[in-house]
Amino acid sequence: MNEPQPAVRGIGVSAGTAVGPVVVMPEPIEEPPPGRRLAPRDDQQAEAVRLRSAASAVADDLMRAADAADGTTQDVLGATAAIAADPTLLADAERRVLDDHLVPERAIWEAADAVVRQFTELGGYFAERTQDIADVRDRIIANLTGLPAPGVPDHPEPFVLVARDLAPSATAALDPERVLAIVTELAGPTSHTAIVANAKGIPAVVAATGAVGALASATLVLVDGSSGVVTLDPSADQVARARELASRTRTFDGTGRTADGHRVALLANVGDPTGAAAAAAAGAEGVGLFRSEFCFLGREDPPGVEEQVVEYRRVLTEFPGRKVVVRTLDSGADKPLEFLSSPDEENPALGVRGLRTAERWPQLLEDQLEAIALAARAESADVWVMAPMVATVDEAQWFVERCAAHGLSQAGVMVEVPGAALLSGQILASAHFASIGTNDLAQYTMAADRLLGSLAELNDPWQPAVLRLVEATCRGGAQQDRPVGVCGEAASNPVLAAVLVGLGVSSLSMTARALPDVAALLAAVTHDECRTLAQVALTAPSARSARDAVRERLPVLAELGL
Repeated sequence: MNEPQPAVRGIGVSAGTAVGPVVVMPEPIEEPPPGRRLAPRDDQQAEAVRLRSAASAVADDLMRAADAADGTTQDVLGATAAIAADPTLLADAERRVLDDHLVPERAIWEAADAVVRQFTELGGYFAERTQDIADVRDRIIANLTGLPAPGVPDHPEPFVLVARDLAPSATAALDPERVLAIVTELAGPTSHTAIVANAKGIPAVVAATGAVGALASATLVLVDGSSGVVTLDPSADQVARARELASRTRTFDGTGRTADGHRVALLANVGDPTGAAAAAAAGAEGVGLFRSEFCFLGREDPPGVEEQVVEYRRVLTEFPGRKVVVRTLDSGADKPLEFLSSPDEENPALGVRGLRTAERWPQLLEDQLEAIALAARAESADVWVMAPMVATVDEAQWFVERCAAHGLSQAGVMVEVPGAALLSGQILASAHFASIGTNDLAQYTMAADRLLGSLAELNDPWQPAVLRLVEATCRGGAQQDRPVGVCGEAASNPVLAAVLVGLGVSSLSMTARALPDVAALLAAVTHDECRTLAQVALTAPSARSARDAVRERLPVLAELGL
C-alpha cells in the first residue's frame, strides 16, 4: 500500500498548478532595542534629516514601482507609498529623535507602533492598513541601517514563494516570471494576496497552517491553486503533468455556456479604463462590476459631473453594444474618502458606507447618476447601475426612483447584507437585477472580518450558510423574473462557479484572467450537473467539506488542470 505523499493544505484562491523550489520569505526586520538613544555628541538635527531622507527614498521607490504597474497593483503600491510620505508619521518620529533623543530607527518604530495601535482599535479598513504601516516602517529601518529592503528575495531560477504573510506592497510587486506560485500561512480568500495573485495569474494557496515550518527552502513542491494542496517532493510523473498543464494556453470565445447550452454570461470586474481595455481584449461579454471609485480616491474634493463623464466614457467605449454594470460610489470601511469621513464610527465595516452615504451626502449620488446617464447617452454600451450595501426594501425602491429620475432604466442592487438576501423577492419587485458581492456577504454572514487571515476558514464563500443566502437571492430573483449575478471573488473560482450556476446565478463577473478557466469548466458540465453540485455543497457541514465533496464529483478537473 502506497504511503500518502506529505502535503500542506490551505485554501486555493488562484487557479493553476506550478512546480518549483521553495523560497521562504525572510523574517521581518527585528525591533530595534527599546530605549536606544543617540550619544551626546551626535547631531540630532542631522539624524532627523537622515530619517526624513530615508522615508523619502522609500516613498520614491514605491512610487516608481507603482508608476510601472497598473490596476490593483498600482493602487496597492501607491497607497503604501502614501504611508511612507505621511507627514504625521514622520513628524512623530522626528519628535522622538529631537525631544527623546532616540536613534532614528527606534524613533520610526515607536511612531509606527503608535499608529498601528490606533488603527487596530478603529478596526475595519484601518485595521487592514496596519500591515502596510509595518511594511513601510521596516523599509525605512532597512534604509537607515543598510540592511536589504524587505521583500521577495532574489533567486537564480523561478520559485514558489512561501511566507507567513505578505505585505500588500510585496504582493503587488510580485513578478509572475519569477514567482511560480504563492503559499501563505495567513491571509484569506479576499485578502490582497488572493486578489493580486488572481489578477496576475499566479497560482496561490492561503491559510496554509504550518507552511513555513513544513516547506523548507529548496524543497521541490507542487502547488495546486484550485484545490489548495501543496505536495512536497512530487513524483516525476506529477511534475511532468503539472508542467504540461501550466504550459497550456486557454482562451475564452466570448460566450459562456454549460455543456448542454445553458447560457451563463461571463463578465469582467474592472476598476479603471486600463482594466476595461484588458477585459475587452480577454473576450469578456461585458462588465459585471465597474468600480467607479477610481476617480474619487486620493482627492480632497469629489470630481465634478463633467470630469466623471470623461472617465466613465473611457470605460464604456471599450464595450460597444455590451452590458456594463456601474456600481455607484462604494465608500467607507475599506475605502475611506477624505470628503466622506465619519470619524465617530467604531466599526466602519458596519457603518455609513455604500448607499448609506447618500443619506448624509445626497448631492454626491445625484451628481454621479447624472454623470453616468450623460456618459451612457454618449456611448453605445448597455449601461446598468447598481447600488452597494442595500439592506432594505425601502432603500432599493428609493435608489430605483433616483436612477429613473436621471433616465437610467436598469437599476439594481448589490446583495452583500444577509437581510437583503432574505428579502430579495421583495427587493427585486422594484430593483431590476441583483449582483451578489460574495466577499462582504461572507464576512457579514459568518461575523468574520474578511481582512483577518486568522479567520480565513470562516470567511470563505464555500461556507454552506453563505451558499444558502446565494440560493435565497436567486429564488427571490426567480419569483420576480429578475436576473441575479455574482461579482465577488467567488466567481473567479471555476469549481465554485459551477455551484453558483446550479444555485440559479445567471451571470458571473470576475478578474479577466479567470474567464478562460471558468468558461472551460462550465462547458464541461451540464446545467443539471451544476444543480446537483449545488445541492452537494449546500448540504455539507463546512466550507472545506463542501469544496472537497464538489471536487470529488468532478473528475474532469484533472483533465482541465483545475
